[in-house]
Amino acid sequence: MMYRKKLLYVAIYAVGMAYLEAAIVVYLRRLYGITDLMVSVPAFSPQISVIEVGREFATLVMLLAVGLMSGKKLQSKIGFAIYAFGLWDIWYYVWLAVFIGWPTSLLDWDLLFLIPLPWWGPVITPTMIAALMVLCGIRLAALEEKEIMIHPTKVDVLFLILGICIMLYVFMADAIAQLPASIEALGMLRPTSFLWQYYFIGYMLAVYAAWRMLVRQPRGKLSYKDLRKEDNVL
Repeated sequence: MMYRKKLLYVAIYAVGMAYLEAAIVVYLRRLYGITDLMVSVPAFSPQISVIEVGREFATLVMLLAVGLMSGKKLQSKIGFAIYAFGLWDIWYYVWLAVFIGWPTSLLDWDLLFLIPLPWWGPVITPTMIAALMVLCGIRLAALEEKEIMIHPTKVDVLFLILGICIMLYVFMADAIAQLPASIEALGMLRPTSFLWQYYFIGYMLAVYAAWRMLVRQPRGKLSYKDLRKEDNVL
């Protein structure tokens, strides 16, 4: 099937981008003498911090762009984009393990993102989300190939947004607690603990929303009237 070839091409792109991302991180660690993110990260200048945020944003744009180019309709465009992001995130850690033997454990802390605030979390937490994105991306593309379009209900959207917001809060909880704070202060911030219980609540809400939209509901083409009836029932 055509979508399977596209999945392969997008996977090659994502793995290649992950290599590039990991290589940049290795260079930064060497240049700044970073051996442990929790204890040996120097304060970055505001200029470098802004450039790093821009680099992260550019990475997201590149992953989104390949998804938009690969899909035919919005459903598969979103599917290929989150599939690319998930694979990129997973292979980023694979390449780091190959290059520098880190992470040594899935529970090692990592600075995940800087947009809009620093995200901190054990390595296993973003990889769990990435794995879910890969599965959902494949499912979205496969359903569109069969001419099955998903129609999320308000309940589906609510569960998904709530789950995402909870996980985002968990990742940025320490940074949020420091606000208002300067770029320098946020750069020196280190996590104190991880809110596992809230993370799993958010993650399971996202999983449940994905199951409702991608597994339980799709049944083929439905008329607009049928969809309205389903929305009223749900």
